[in-house]
Amino acid sequence: MNAHHRFSFASLLTTTVCSLLLSVVAFNNANADPCFNDPKRAYEYLIAKEKAITQGREQKIININRASEGELVSLDGIGSSKAQAIILYRDMFGDFKTVGELAKVKGIGAKTVEKNQRRLSVRD
Repeated sequence: MNAHHRFSFASLLTTTVCSLLLSVVAFNNANADPCFNDPKRAYEYLIAKEKAITQGREQKIININRASEGELVSLDGIGSSKAQAIILYRDMFGDFKTVGELAKVKGIGAKTVEKNQRRLSVRD
């Protein structure tokens, strides 16, 4: 009878592990891109996907008092060096009181602030 219990436990364990692995594989495949037979449809899908990602990035409101370098570079006209300048400015002088104060950062003008106005915030 002991051998029977070990066999049952081993079967149960094997079944559980296999089920878990299948669940993980199914979950990972749920986020996979679809396959296309037509290259044109595949291209259109990829363009649409990239456009959706870009729009999502462009619509995100950025709190300039809390934003990381990565978030700041998503702004129009802000590269890595300007993002670092924003962070340095805020570390040296404290939080921005208004979005317009961003123009006080060296290399960032009123035009850059104006282009990004709808995406900028000084509050959470």
